[in-house]
Amino acid sequence: MTADIHHDWTTERVEERYHLPLTELLYQAQTLHRRYHDPVAIQRCTLLSIKTGGCPEDCAYCPQSARYETGIERENLLDRSDVVATARRAREAGATRFCMGAAWREVHDGPSFDSVLQMVEDVAALGMEVCTTLGMLTAEQARRLKSAGLTAYNHNLDTSPEFYPSIITTRTYQDRLDTLRHVQEAGIAVCSGGIVGLGESARDRCAMLAELGRLDPHPESLPVNLLVRVAGTPLADAPDLDPIDLVRTVAAARIVAPKARVRLSAGRLSLSAEAQALCFVAGANSIFSGEKLLTSPNPSVDEDEQLVARLGLRFWT
Repeated sequence: MTADIHHDWTTERVEERYHLPLTELLYQAQTLHRRYHDPVAIQRCTLLSIKTGGCPEDCAYCPQSARYETGIERENLLDRSDVVATARRAREAGATRFCMGAAWREVHDGPSFDSVLQMVEDVAALGMEVCTTLGMLTAEQARRLKSAGLTAYNHNLDTSPEFYPSIITTRTYQDRLDTLRHVQEAGIAVCSGGIVGLGESARDRCAMLAELGRLDPHPESLPVNLLVRVAGTPLADAPDLDPIDLVRTVAAARIVAPKARVRLSAGRLSLSAEAQALCFVAGANSIFSGEKLLTSPNPSVDEDEQLVARLGLRFWT
């Protein structure tokens, strides 16, 4: 089975898969999915914004940027006890991974980071997988997170190296790759994926997946986000993406990283049940559960339970 795992992906090789007839693409993705995963099991994760708004970055999709008027109220770092209480409720609702996100450009050593390290320890003590997304990290900060019990670190590439400057100018693509390297060298699992619907081309999606496919090891978790358009951001009027393009991206992600948990992430509220079902067929086996992803709306826990039951699938326990 190791013959399925490659770290020499090129954009052209990913494009060959991405543009296959949809039925053939789904067949290849589902074949690999069944080889490495339980085909009926979906992981349920919860994402909490522990510090909201005021970010100095200019990511064109993000309502938390201080550069845009989006109506998002700035909130300081949450109290440790409140975060742990939220994690406990998420566990009781069936979540097995708890993710904490802070709207920072990068981590700064000091009291705030010390508080996050304590949160990681507390959530790990609940028996949950723990993930954080805090912006750029140094190698030493990654090691401190590992010592605190962090399971995974999320740092998305967002899009291709070529399209990236059209979306973000305040940090480079190499900055992102450097953070992923620090995370891997610390022995923390990488959670990294991207966003579709930014106005990128199919080739951009394939180039992003090729970048992730060249990581060794591949990301343990690969989130595929559909742009959530927010008034006040530069992408507020971005055109709709054909859901089939999302399905193709999920399937290509499964082929590129067969062992990864491919997470159907932001934007599910705009998808039909049928589109989500196709994404599961394409190899998605993880979702975020709860009515909010950081500041973006998300289907309710009840809606997700009804969908999973309707499809004859089940959540991990």
